[in-house]
Amino acid sequence: MDIRMKEAIRYLGYGNHAVDDKTYLLIQECLNELEQIAKPKCVYRIFELKCSENEMLEIGIMSIRSKHLKQNLKGCDQVAIMCATLGIEVDNQMRKYEVVNMAKAVVYQACAAAHLEAYCDKIQKEISIGFTSRPRFSPGYGDFSILFQQQILDMLEASKRIGVSMTDGYMLIPTKSITAVIGLYKTKEEKRECC
Repeated sequence: MDIRMKEAIRYLGYGNHAVDDKTYLLIQECLNELEQIAKPKCVYRIFELKCSENEMLEIGIMSIRSKHLKQNLKGCDQVAIMCATLGIEVDNQMRKYEVVNMAKAVVYQACAAAHLEAYCDKIQKEISIGFTSRPRFSPGYGDFSILFQQQILDMLEASKRIGVSMTDGYMLIPTKSITAVIGLYKTKEEKRECC
C-alpha cells in the first residue's frame, strides 16, 4: 500500500480499523487528483548549529530556547531549515470541495496532508545525503514557539522563492505548507555532546 494511502487513512482517524470500499476509493481518487493538481516546491538552507552556555540554540539569525528542540538536535552540528508547499492550487480545490462535497473535502484534506509529508520525506533524503538526520521538527511542536515560523520564512526568502507566507494568526499560506528544522550529523561516533 502507498505510504500516502496509509497516512491519509491514519489522518482520517481509522487507526487499526479497516476502511470501507467507498472511502478507500475516495482516498485513491483524491490522491490521484493531487498528483495532477499539486505543484510541490521546497527551499532549504543548511547552517552550523551553535549551543551557547545559557541553553540557547543558535541557527543562523535565530536564537532559540526550546528544551524539546534541543533534545531533538542532540549530537547534531549542522541544521537544515526548510519550507515546503503543495501550492495554492491545492487550497483552491479544497475550498471548492468544502462548498460542493464536504465528505470529499475532509478526505481531500487528509490526502493533501499525506501528500505533503511524503514530499517532505523525499526532500529530507536529499538534504541528508552524506549525513544522518533527525526527525523534522516544526515551530509549534512542544515548546518550540510558532513565532519562529516567520524567521524561517524570512531566512529562506520563502515568499519570493516558493510563494509561502504567513498570516497574522501564524497560519501558512498556502495552507498545505510546512516549515521545519532538521538536525544533521555525520556518524554516531562523530556526534558531539554539547547539544
